[in-house]
Amino acid sequence: MRISTKMKKALNDQIALESAASNSYLAMASWCEVTGYQGGATFFYAQSDEEKTHMLKIIHYLNDVGAIATIPAVKAPKSSYRSLEETIKTALKNEQSVTKAIHKIVELAHKEKDHCTYAFLEWFVNEQVQEETKFETILQKFDLLGRDKLGINEVDKFLASDSGDPASSTA
Repeated sequence: MRISTKMKKALNDQIALESAASNSYLAMASWCEVTGYQGGATFFYAQSDEEKTHMLKIIHYLNDVGAIATIPAVKAPKSSYRSLEETIKTALKNEQSVTKAIHKIVELAHKEKDHCTYAFLEWFVNEQVQEETKFETILQKFDLLGRDKLGINEVDKFLASDSGDPASSTA
């Protein structure tokens, strides 16, 4: 099976976007770790791994269809934040950018009648709904629990429990 040159470029661009997201979450995790937000660190390390998995899915798809994936260089992400809440707001903006890019690729697949790529991208469309909802829910926690030290500590605990790491769910 072959895909168009335009589709190959769009998917390779998405690899770069997923790689940048992974690095961004890695930087957020590192910042959380040195700032004392262990729950945030655990959460963002897991998010970084998840984005890397997304990138690998696209790499494998391109290679499987004979298009050969391009592994991009990625510029250094922002590495310092004013608050835990800022990391979550930044992450939500990142996810919204990824969603927009996925939707453009879906539109291209539809336009080109590339049914295989369209079917492949369905998983990403659904994943992005979950990702945006996840970060919106975390931002709501700041409104519900407050932005004082106790509220932020509770949000940090929530992040630990939401990281998917069973060892951290008792934190």
